[in-house]
Amino acid sequence: MRAPLSWLREYAALPAEATGRDVAAELIAAGLEVETVERAGADLRGPLVVGEVLAIEELTGFKKPIRYCQVDVGRANGTGEPQNIVCGATNFSVGDRIVAILPGGALPGGFEIGSRKTYGKLSEGMICSVSELGIGEDHSGILVLPGRPEVGADAIELLGLRDDVLDIAVTPDRGYALSIRGVAREAATAYGVAFTDPAGDAPSDDGPAYPASIADTSACDRFVLREVRGLDPAAQTPMWMRVRLSRAGVRPVSLAVDVTNYLMLELGQPLHAFDRTKLSGEIVVRRARPGETLETLDHVRRELDAEDVLITDASGPISMAGAMGGLATEIDEKSTDLVLEAAHFDEIATARMVRRHKLHSEASYRFERGVDRELPVRAAHRAAALLAELGGAEAVPGATVAEAPVAPRAITMAADHPDRVAGVAYGRGTVVSRLEQVGCAVEGGDTLTVTPPSWRPDLTDPSDLAEEVIRLEGYEAIPSRAPRPAAGQGLTPRQRLRRRVGRALAGAGYVEALNVPFASARDWDSLQLPADDARRRALRLANPLSEDEPLLRTTLLPGLLKTLARNVGRGFGDVALFERGVVFRPDGDGVPAAPRLSVDHGPSADEIASVDAALPDQPERVAVVLAGDRERPGWWGAGRPATWADAIEAARTVAREAGVELRVEADRHEPWHPGRCAALYAGDTLVGHAGELAPRVIKAYGLPPRACAMELELRGLDEPGLPRAPHVSTYPVATQDVALTVPADVPAASVESSLRAGAGELLESLRLFDVYTGEQVGEGHKSLAYTLRFRAPDRTLTAEETTAARDAAVAVVSERTGATLRGA
Repeated sequence: MRAPLSWLREYAALPAEATGRDVAAELIAAGLEVETVERAGADLRGPLVVGEVLAIEELTGFKKPIRYCQVDVGRANGTGEPQNIVCGATNFSVGDRIVAILPGGALPGGFEIGSRKTYGKLSEGMICSVSELGIGEDHSGILVLPGRPEVGADAIELLGLRDDVLDIAVTPDRGYALSIRGVAREAATAYGVAFTDPAGDAPSDDGPAYPASIADTSACDRFVLREVRGLDPAAQTPMWMRVRLSRAGVRPVSLAVDVTNYLMLELGQPLHAFDRTKLSGEIVVRRARPGETLETLDHVRRELDAEDVLITDASGPISMAGAMGGLATEIDEKSTDLVLEAAHFDEIATARMVRRHKLHSEASYRFERGVDRELPVRAAHRAAALLAELGGAEAVPGATVAEAPVAPRAITMAADHPDRVAGVAYGRGTVVSRLEQVGCAVEGGDTLTVTPPSWRPDLTDPSDLAEEVIRLEGYEAIPSRAPRPAAGQGLTPRQRLRRRVGRALAGAGYVEALNVPFASARDWDSLQLPADDARRRALRLANPLSEDEPLLRTTLLPGLLKTLARNVGRGFGDVALFERGVVFRPDGDGVPAAPRLSVDHGPSADEIASVDAALPDQPERVAVVLAGDRERPGWWGAGRPATWADAIEAARTVAREAGVELRVEADRHEPWHPGRCAALYAGDTLVGHAGELAPRVIKAYGLPPRACAMELELRGLDEPGLPRAPHVSTYPVATQDVALTVPADVPAASVESSLRAGAGELLESLRLFDVYTGEQVGEGHKSLAYTLRFRAPDRTLTAEETTAARDAAVAVVSERTGATLRGA
């Protein structure tokens, strides 16, 4: 919202010395987001005066029209003699009043004006266009002043060319600030000065105008029509209105259109004008019917949806309510009889319609954020009065007001509620006075009954009212105190585990990535998921940030793989990433709708249970992806590419932080390579998978060959507690090596678990240090060589004890896997 300071001063009695920056500072302190303050015309320097064209000489011999003009500028040039000015525009005639800048002046942008010879003539200044004066984007020609302003008058003051313009970013809950009326009220409150409501009092006109009715009161609860007749189509918009519209960012078009736009900016009430001669029958506000279409003012024929809100007559749809009018009933250069429409449309219905048709407009922007329900009658009355005053029209007495009754909203609030919210003792008197400044009607003692004003539909509960008191009293008045946690409380075991996992993976060389929790159905295809895979069953967002990713993710892998692809595409070929986060896994019966809880009390156990029941299962997971070299080459030696084993080791790193030993088994699970995929078990619970990605997945995401990934569910690990330091024995270790020949299809993990089971409590650790396949072990077999470390906590082991433990381990692995000692 662009708000010229001069326009605000018209309704708020601001101090004369207050600049645009001063007002912006006060509005920011009151909670409005003033982004910039533009000092329009600050670099404009006179003499800039009103002139009258006395004579025009057409110069010939040039490729474009060139005119040598004599311009009367009064005594502004010090002599009273006509000023000779060369001009290339042709849209003005002898006798027209124009704006001329004389030598020594400067236009916006630092464009200095002097006397110079051009096209064989001496030009003593310049005749200005709208764009050159900085009050619009019209490049079509010279600004011809309407009326007969005094020759030689100061054009800077006459046109209001110097002004401070506040550019305000209006948040969705403050729709009232999308108007000069709303911003001026905030400024008056901030300075504690008088405010004059530009909407005025409700008119007392009796009797209906053009017939109208509301067929669907859920879409519109107030619809107002007024008529004006005999409008002069040639009547021009006065310069003061054109300048204000341009300063506010709206292009002037014609008097009728400019008046409706002007009042929309001033009051916040969008209006629309129909050509009365193009209407047929009663106007009805209703929803669209099957098969209906409408060609809007932008010359697009639109297929209408059953939820669209329309303004119709006997011929069918004539306007998309609150968004854009229809082409068939638009006003044109011949329109003299108009029907003015002002209404209060439903915010949600308007928002859905404009998003459905991608038809955003200044009007819909305001309706989406809530318009004052009391404004339509007043705005239509003011529009008719302005058209009568400026365009010679006759405002037909009476107005058609179709409406549905709406009960006033009353909010019950404890008088000390703002005090408890802010931690500041405001007192009842301050609370009441601040709420009354906002426009609320307040009654009661310790418990207040507050009726918000019609222009504040965002005030719906006690906390909204508390916010009004707090912001008007000043956020800076709230003391800054660090919260003091209760003794003995801190991070939960789950939070500590989450932090330990992050630190462990970062220490292992992984970089954390934070991705949005959204996905698309294409991701499931890219991951090669089967049609019946549970990960394909995802929740669809009702209002997604992007139509490309409308689903809640059921796995962390799509986001990580896309991040990996972006890094590789930017030249980072050796990448190791990890992410922690929740996934959303609805069950087969779907998810019930979540209840809307009241904010005037804490939720009960039943209410919390009902909310929990409406939520999908949200397990927390950790995932990693790797590509390129895991160890880079250098003077220290050769590097090593990332492999499936690194993905499995990442899972073990996570599990160690939870105090869990993972069991690894071969598996087939998308999106991993069928022969290079490991299932990860904590006890008998499947907690994740790791390995090398399938070639089709790598191709779908544009990843380097042999890229690897791991995904692990933290909830599947044992309930974390404080990690316990292992007991460190002071006695020496005894080492035994064993080489086993096993069938080639026996997993090393099965051999390892058998060795552990047979070695007993004396086994401290074991490590696979060699894998051999070849003629010496026979076809279909492999040799696995392990180092077993034995240690006792209370004594030095003898050779007989370690040999017995080794032999016991060999016996168990032979029984379970058919392994034999190599060379035996």
